[in-house]
Amino acid sequence: MRQADRQAPAFWTPVVESETRPDGTIIVRQKDPLGPYPRHMNEKLLHWAEAAPDRIWMAQRDGQGEWQTVTYAEAARKVRSIAQSLLDLGLSAERPLLILSGNSIAHALMALGAQHVGVPSAAVAPAYALVSTDYGKLCDIAAQLSPGMIFAEDADAFVPAIDAVFPGIPVAAVTGSVPGREVIAFAKLAEAPVTPAVAAAFAGLGPQTVAKFLFTSGTTGTPKAVIQTQQMLCANQEMVADCYAFVRQEPPVVVDWAPWNHTASGNKVFNHVIYNGGTYYIDDGKPTPKGIEATIRNLREISPTWYFNVPVGYQMLLDAMESDNQLRQTFFRRMSMMMYAGAGMSQPVWDRITRVAEEMVPSGVLLATGFGSTETGPFALMCTDRQDHAGNLGIPARGVTLKLVPQGDKYEARVKSPAVTPGYWGNPRMTAEAFDEEGFYSFGDALRFAVPGDAAAGFVFDGRLAENFKLDTGTWVAVGPLRAALTNDLKGLASDVVIAGENRAALTALVLPDWAALRALAGADLPEGELLAHPVVRARAAAMLADHMRKATGSASRVTRLMFLEAPLDFDKGEVTDKGSINQRAVLRHRADLVEALYSDDPRVILPARAEAL
Repeated sequence: MRQADRQAPAFWTPVVESETRPDGTIIVRQKDPLGPYPRHMNEKLLHWAEAAPDRIWMAQRDGQGEWQTVTYAEAARKVRSIAQSLLDLGLSAERPLLILSGNSIAHALMALGAQHVGVPSAAVAPAYALVSTDYGKLCDIAAQLSPGMIFAEDADAFVPAIDAVFPGIPVAAVTGSVPGREVIAFAKLAEAPVTPAVAAAFAGLGPQTVAKFLFTSGTTGTPKAVIQTQQMLCANQEMVADCYAFVRQEPPVVVDWAPWNHTASGNKVFNHVIYNGGTYYIDDGKPTPKGIEATIRNLREISPTWYFNVPVGYQMLLDAMESDNQLRQTFFRRMSMMMYAGAGMSQPVWDRITRVAEEMVPSGVLLATGFGSTETGPFALMCTDRQDHAGNLGIPARGVTLKLVPQGDKYEARVKSPAVTPGYWGNPRMTAEAFDEEGFYSFGDALRFAVPGDAAAGFVFDGRLAENFKLDTGTWVAVGPLRAALTNDLKGLASDVVIAGENRAALTALVLPDWAALRALAGADLPEGELLAHPVVRARAAAMLADHMRKATGSASRVTRLMFLEAPLDFDKGEVTDKGSINQRAVLRHRADLVEALYSDDPRVILPARAEAL
């Protein structure tokens, strides 16, 4: 059943300008300037507390599965009380608030209360405390920030990490205790009487006040504390609102699982709701075989207006929608836009989600992605033109200048905008290295024109320059696009791949299997080792590899051998982040034995179909 006809959502109508300098550098920007934005994100929270006091700001399920909600008026009151408490406890920019636990209403209120009086917060990946066995990255973070207080939703879960890494530092929590240490109750912080000191501190803050620290994933070493100023947050949200013009007429409703210790959700989605007076439903699910059930439950009840997920999450939702009409109806009831990021979306998943959207909504729903980083707010480029395949990253937002610098046969992407970080906390050397002589932040990524020479048609990711390598012929391999292409060519058998072949004659790949797809193919719930050796699985992979090789245009785009990875990626070794992003070089470094095996007669290696015994 299709949704009733409704007005198509409004997006920006940009005019794109570009110029090419004599040295080949290309400058791209929008003609119109960025509109005005507030000095502090909490000004928006206070505005909505007055304009729509009873509107739900945030909701999460309690232990019994019921939605617990906080209105804008309640949030503003609690934020002021928490701000008072943190002032009384002596927190400051030099003694910030460190948040160990995941997304929750209490987490959100603590972060907003801190920034209300100029105390930065830093939400770190819970996995650093709960999954890591040596707490190495957590120790690095503690050394960089010297936190004045630790917040954890449930202190009990974090006792080993707190004892090992944060001796003597005050702890606040909703529940639980830390033996031998006083734990300040969140409820006490959120009900403290407010004095004029809070209003005075808030009035004294400015655009360059540090709002928070976000840590890079740290897959190549120590996580870096990226400074996030109030100007960054506010300017970035004005860019988003200009692009997603429909939020000016209808406050956004989001159902979001992505972690706040990453910029995509912790900055963009979190502040998108506050900036536009929307409602944030915390999704207690995840795009995993077990976690997706909670996400489905939430999306059967709540209709978002804007939705984000990683490609594998969309794939899992599509599988459920095939037999769950209520999920389809609720999900698309008022959907204005769907966004994907975190990994390349394969053509089969793209085709499925756009087809279902067209079945449910007369004009379909925009499915798109963009480009940015922790250092850029993150919103920098966005695509709002309808596409027939994934990959177009769009054009620079208002206020963003994109600089494309020739690097051999590629263009390195750099940007400048009011939403770019001033640098890394306590690390002037690394800060200087991140910017060029004109003050442009350097991504380290390459982009290419979606349509040669037409900047208005958008740009496509052309590889991470640090990941690229040469074959023994001297031919450069663009690893990023090849990973996406091979994952797509394996047609659902792989969740991702890692490309090998530096200084060798041919390319090979380590393949992260989609275990559910392999079990369905084999028709049996086998142990993982037996599943990878199953003849049907090997035959299908060999056939897909042969198809991939036939389409390749040269040695730099042709993977000749595969091996499925049985052992999961190792978080402590930096092979994968807590959000699932893969570090290509770390995997190759720690699994050098498997790379060697790819170039041998190892029976685990899969050859193209013509050489495989089918």
